Amino acid sequence: MDTPSIDQLVPLPAVWDRMARVETRLVEVTESSNQFLSKIARHYLTAGGKRFRPLLAQLAAELGPVQDHRSVDAGVAVELIHVGSLYHDDVIDEADSRRGSVSANHNWDNTVAILAGDFTLARASEVAAESLGQAGVILLAQTYAQLCEGQVLELQLAGDIVHGPAEYYQVIEDKTASLIRTSARLGAMASDADDATIDAVSTWAWELGVAFQLIDDVLDLVASSDFLGKPAGSDVGEGTFTLPVLAAIAGEQGDELRSLLGAGRPYTSATISRVLDIVRSGGFVEVGITDAENRIRTAEKALDELPLSEAREVMRGLGAYLMGQIDRARSA
Repeated sequence: MDTPSIDQLVPLPAVWDRMARVETRLVEVTESSNQFLSKIARHYLTAGGKRFRPLLAQLAAELGPVQDHRSVDAGVAVELIHVGSLYHDDVIDEADSRRGSVSANHNWDNTVAILAGDFTLARASEVAAESLGQAGVILLAQTYAQLCEGQVLELQLAGDIVHGPAEYYQVIEDKTASLIRTSARLGAMASDADDATIDAVSTWAWELGVAFQLIDDVLDLVASSDFLGKPAGSDVGEGTFTLPVLAAIAGEQGDELRSLLGAGRPYTSATISRVLDIVRSGGFVEVGITDAENRIRTAEKALDELPLSEAREVMRGLGAYLMGQIDRARSA
């Protein structure tokens, strides 16, 4: 059976109408009097991203009694935060590609990429201040601070072979789950949902966000470079040791992995290939898959606290959709 596309999974015309308005607003708010700045600020916006975070905001907005320009701006704000962080991440990682295209730092230089990221983050704050009230502005600011904390911790752990799952989870919670939770929370807030609904959808999105990153980390280990749009094993190459790799380091072939990875970066392609072989053949990829499945089950329990609605049932299907990426990658 073919996996449904995301638009088939979300058969809610109102959501897609607002998503179309999100696209228009993203172009509007990244307009600058300096056309070069407009160009670089839109470099990643036009690179074909999934818009997963704005979509969550629009789905959550279906849970409240009012869907207006505020839910659209909630989607715009979270996407600008996400995109702004990508510019900065690529500078930190010295990346040369993003979403199958040349990265901004490689296309221009680090200074240009940093300024583009700063500009999109500033525009996110402006949009929030105009539409989402003080609570929305505070939530976005707190979330971006958490993203920064996660990024710093990831940098501290880069190439470190003695840290364990606790530190790994802290990074993915700060860097990924926090903004995914904020996306849903802000959408529900923007639609005047009640407090119990806001809290329940926030819990759902938090657990889904952890699963989202676990799945992304598994894909880096099992998918082809063509599927990923970047070299397979990029996380290992950057010294980012995800849950399956940490499990392998603690396993029977841990001595070999510590020898391979403890020599320090840059790692050769042969080293990365050998690490991937050990992780795959030892069954350690399943550690990440199992935890993602558990997180999705926990997320779905939170949905039970919401009134029955079409939006709630669509949310329930997103976990299976994300898990399906692994099968799609393996069969590609």
